[in-house]
Amino acid sequence: MISWEIPLDRYPKTYNNQPLMYAALASQKNYMSLYLMCVYVHDGTQTEFERRFKASGKKLNMGKSCVRFKTTDDLPMDLIADTVASTSVDDYIKSYEAARKKK
Repeated sequence: MISWEIPLDRYPKTYNNQPLMYAALASQKNYMSLYLMCVYVHDGTQTEFERRFKASGKKLNMGKSCVRFKTTDDLPMDLIADTVASTSVDDYIKSYEAARKKK
């Protein structure tokens, strides 16, 4: 899995002492997965992401934070770029901390 993370020197207080993952790309046997943690941690973001994905005319196969696809043609790349760029590191850390406090 290729992951884009917030380095420990920027945010060291993770629950597992590993860098805080922001996005990742994994290859499975029959499909690939794109993990968009910013969609998962922000309330309402997933609904908007799903709406825009379906509006693109492409079929959405999604778990909580992963979008499964067979080829990159299955993804609306402009939406993926907008989604990744939509959350700053500071906002992502705030959302992460708020989610950890709920437990």
